[in-house]
Amino acid sequence: MMSPRLRRAARCIVLLFPASAAALFLIRAVVTAQDQGPIARPFSVTARRYTFEPARIEVFQDDVVRIDLRSEDIAHSWTVDDYRIAKRVSPGQPVTFEFRADKIGTFPFYCSLQTEDGCRQMRGQLIVKPRK
Repeated sequence: MMSPRLRRAARCIVLLFPASAAALFLIRAVVTAQDQGPIARPFSVTARRYTFEPARIEVFQDDVVRIDLRSEDIAHSWTVDDYRIAKRVSPGQPVTFEFRADKIGTFPFYCSLQTEDGCRQMRGQLIVKPRK
């Protein structure tokens, strides 16, 4: 037979253990959500009629950006000077590439080919935000 004091202690342990486990789980979930590391960010970019679709790409610093680049009319390029990226794509021959978005800021991307006058007007923005 247990003493009343021992019974109270056992009851406290039985009640506190599940509450402690739940609290630890919630704390871990909050910390994990706030401290998410780099994430792979896939984007499908289509070049056609002198535009990029999408013309704006937003990511967080250190994300791994994966671009699936396609052209629907003539040869184009996807060029970002600050990241030293220049990829050429032809109709029917998609190009896939990745890079780490390690610099914060807004970076223009454009078609660097001079195939037609409209190519010079193909522009967009890569926006890299700081990770919180």
